[in-house]
Amino acid sequence: MWTDHETDQDFLNFGGIARTVAEIIEQAQSRPISIGVSGAWGVGKSSMIKLIRGELAGSSEGVNSRFIFVEFNAWLYQGYDDARAALIEVVASALAKEAQERKSGVEKTKDLLKRVNWFRAAKLTVGSAAALALGLPPVGLIGEVFDLGKMAVDGHFDRDVAGEVEATAEKVGKSASGLIKAKSTSSPPKEIHALRTSFEEALEEMGVTLIVLIDDLDRCLPETTISTLEAIRLLLFLKHTAFVIAADDQMIKHAVKRHFQGVDDDLVTNYFDKLIQVPIRVPPLGTQEVRAYMMLLFIENSTLEATEKEKIRKKFCEQLGKTWQGKRVDLPFLRTLISKLPDELIARLDAADRLAPLMTSATGITGNPRLIKRFLNALSIRMAMSRAQGVGVDESVLAKVLLFERCGNPKAYAELIKSVTESDQGKPTFLANWEQKVIAGESLELKAPWDQPFITEWLRLPPQLGDRDLRGVLYVSREHAPLITPEDRLSSEVVELLTALLEHPDMASSVKDRLGSVPRHDISVIMDRLLDRARQEQEWGVPPILEACMVVAEADPPQGQRLAGFLKDRPSAQVKANIVPKIADQIWAKGVFSAWEEDHDIIKPVKNAIKQRRGNGNIAVK
Repeated sequence: MWTDHETDQDFLNFGGIARTVAEIIEQAQSRPISIGVSGAWGVGKSSMIKLIRGELAGSSEGVNSRFIFVEFNAWLYQGYDDARAALIEVVASALAKEAQERKSGVEKTKDLLKRVNWFRAAKLTVGSAAALALGLPPVGLIGEVFDLGKMAVDGHFDRDVAGEVEATAEKVGKSASGLIKAKSTSSPPKEIHALRTSFEEALEEMGVTLIVLIDDLDRCLPETTISTLEAIRLLLFLKHTAFVIAADDQMIKHAVKRHFQGVDDDLVTNYFDKLIQVPIRVPPLGTQEVRAYMMLLFIENSTLEATEKEKIRKKFCEQLGKTWQGKRVDLPFLRTLISKLPDELIARLDAADRLAPLMTSATGITGNPRLIKRFLNALSIRMAMSRAQGVGVDESVLAKVLLFERCGNPKAYAELIKSVTESDQGKPTFLANWEQKVIAGESLELKAPWDQPFITEWLRLPPQLGDRDLRGVLYVSREHAPLITPEDRLSSEVVELLTALLEHPDMASSVKDRLGSVPRHDISVIMDRLLDRARQEQEWGVPPILEACMVVAEADPPQGQRLAGFLKDRPSAQVKANIVPKIADQIWAKGVFSAWEEDHDIIKPVKNAIKQRRGNGNIAVK
């Protein structure tokens, strides 16, 4: 599993962009600057912010650092506090703390905190103050006074208005009394100017540059977004300040348009451009980056030493910087970095190599790092469920089905489920012909709901599913689609028999007589489920499930041939000698023994047991 949090580890070669941003801030030499890091949800903006901070901090972190960092997440304050006042207070408090540690600018930061408290006490939001300073309509209690005063100037002043003015003024006075004694000459515009001056003087005396890192702005409601932007504007373009704002620019423009209703797109763009001096967009990922990212995620969760993981990460980022020259980041490249890789890790890296092209192009993912993580986490959870519930599932098959569930047409996915559940063997056989044509390079014309470009690429992705039993895969995926199996159509009596055979297979002989009255179709379904359970066995001596399968085969002889075919397909290393006397007197066993005798990988004790049983005449010949 991988956490869905930002990281200060570079998996995508974003380090070059982070260094560029850091150089821009350093080259500004204390001149004010604002930088926008833009990109869609989940592309890595938050991680980019972390990398930029790391580049700026370098080795000068601490009391000797030239920078003071303040991280602000407006989304955390949404619904609990005014984002404008919260941002200013967070910044002022951080400066005061730094001043105490550095023993510099202490008095200046104390004055700054007092001025911030004035805003809190008067319940004058930063938006109101900024509006007054810029000639815009304000909000809040001061705004009420402003609006009433404007009514008087416009000639709409009568006794009712006079009474309202008196009441509003009293509210303002009560809000501010006892909290801070503002000078009688103070006013919002003067306080704004004094606040900005205090910030500059404090930073000047401390000899530092304030780096304000603002994240998750595009997660906020339009009101919170605008509040934060107004607070940014209040502090923006002060000496010794740099703002790095991570947000989807389209979401910000949407919030601005919602707030300032009726404005055209040009004014919305101008508003944004006045806040952001240097726009930087997080680059979309190509197949090479997606492959490298997935491989590094698997490596991160592997048993490799931490030093080896870090070495691989750095080399991957270096190689990604050369992909424009035709260099590749893949398993052969990884083998040049480390000679011995765990077998389990190699299997996962192979999966990353196969999935990368579709993860890049599929509409539901399009190379989005957060969505890739979520896909891999979903895959990990379902594999864990399959192990916990004893459902044997091939990870590559599950990954392919999960990818279809995520990116394919929901109607097509429903048809896939229906095909599996209606098949006695759980196979979507209709896919087989399509897969063969696609792999052979033949053109494929599909009708709705299968007529997606994604489908062709998905069919080409190994493994092929047309001849695979997908019931186990759909069983662990059933939280997204109901799995209606043939068992759901069994009578309650047959379901009871099936349950008894699955839960107590060693006691199967006790229900043998009852099986004789079960319809042939239902017997076939029972054998399906028993063989599904049998596939989980890793050693074929005399596991209890074999007893249950043999009892069903005795009740319905055609099921014996199915059991024989199943045993022939067992991996040679799983077959043990003690299975021979167990099945020797069954008619269907002759073909099984012949197959095992011809298999060069079957161990000698098994072949000796078969030979001995034949010599004693104990093997059925009919």
